[in-house]
Amino acid sequence: MPERAELVAAPGFIEPRLQAELPGLRLAWLTVEVRAGNSPSWVAQRLRALSDRVHGADVVAMRTQPIPHAYRAFFRQIGLDPDRQRIPSEGAAVTRLLRGGYPSTDRLSDARLVALVETGVPVWALKAELVAPGGLGIRATGAGEAFGAVAQPLPPGRLVVSDRERIHALLFGAIAPGHAAGARTARVALFAVGVEGVPEIHLEESLWTCAEALGGV
Repeated sequence: MPERAELVAAPGFIEPRLQAELPGLRLAWLTVEVRAGNSPSWVAQRLRALSDRVHGADVVAMRTQPIPHAYRAFFRQIGLDPDRQRIPSEGAAVTRLLRGGYPSTDRLSDARLVALVETGVPVWALKAELVAPGGLGIRATGAGEAFGAVAQPLPPGRLVVSDRERIHALLFGAIAPGHAAGARTARVALFAVGVEGVPEIHLEESLWTCAEALGGV
């Protein structure tokens, strides 16, 4: 495993109205160069070790822990039912039970999974070349806005991750078609979303963990 290097994530913008309505909502992001090839051996070993920590009773107990509880509360606040649309950390734990482990797939997926399971904070990855100067933030959609290259119409007031030019993802939802980084993407923009009750250091740790596994630190 490489030694820790200094990592500085940029704070994203939050629409002022949302700051007042949803205190604690924030976004952090950074750009990472991804090393080619499969995940290094220490990432696969870490996935196996993380798999061994998760059992059926742990999944049930997760929702009482501070970070999962904070995300569950936020989901309810924005109209999502966390018992139907699981928060990312619970979704990963359930998937581990169904599959019997966390198998290594590709470098980007492995990096995001390690970051999520270790910190409880999800990380998303975009093609960096699509992110406009000034970076990412969270806002509500206006009338007539569309989603991705397919121009799927969005209702006004939908919470999205965007830059100053285009929408990249629905908040805690799908990434716009054509915007998601993939296994062969050489340069990615990583972002993590925090909510009230999730300490800032956990966002930084999640982004750093992901960047480390990608070879970008």
